[in-house]
Amino acid sequence: MGSSSNDDFSVVVLASDLGIDARPFLSNHDTEIEEQDHWHDCSQDFSNEEFSDLDFLQFFRLQGSDKSSNRIIRIVGKYFPAPVVSGERLKRYIYHKICSELPEGPFCIVYMHSTVQKEDNSPGAAILRWIYEELPSEIKDRLQVIYFIHPGLRSRLVFATLGRFLLSGGLYWKIKYISRLQYLWDDIKKGEVEIPEFVQNHDNVLEHRPLTDYGIEPDPLHLTEVPTTAYSLGRYEERLTSREFML
Repeated sequence: MGSSSNDDFSVVVLASDLGIDARPFLSNHDTEIEEQDHWHDCSQDFSNEEFSDLDFLQFFRLQGSDKSSNRIIRIVGKYFPAPVVSGERLKRYIYHKICSELPEGPFCIVYMHSTVQKEDNSPGAAILRWIYEELPSEIKDRLQVIYFIHPGLRSRLVFATLGRFLLSGGLYWKIKYISRLQYLWDDIKKGEVEIPEFVQNHDNVLEHRPLTDYGIEPDPLHLTEVPTTAYSLGRYEERLTSREFML
């Protein structure tokens, strides 16, 4: 009877008194459009978002400018509690900070990798790549350089071998490795960015133990002051004494 439409449609009836969230029943296309509009709109009101706990950690702060007049976003890796902050919340926080504190103009990132532990402080390369790729192209273009302070051996190897696959070409070529703080002052005046005490201490360790750059961990007990052979022999003699006592 009558003409029928070729378009498929469905009706979902939900009991309002059950308090069911209807968003999962929306089509994927509608949901994606809603998320993209919300994510890319800098004028979006973030007042309903609670970021005071992340602000308190101070792992992401706006500080000073480099010698090229790029505003500095300081990121301290050790301050970031990766196990308790989801990638989605980190993404929204970063976007909120950039939109609210740095809405225009070129900027750079000073990332301090000093004493970062993969399990405790790193959200993972995949999440970082996802966050960067989700940023609007306008923000990507404004990012001029990333100063990567105290890159470990693993970081160097990963970026050297897989960097072009993990990161987009534009981001890959913006990374500048800074093995010592003294090299940072070639691009940034002292006092423009706050250096935490533990970063300075780590830099001093690297200065006195250059082999640390090649994978040797810092020695908090200063055992390097004792000759390595003597220390090893002492440990070997202790094991022999223990075995003789047990026999």
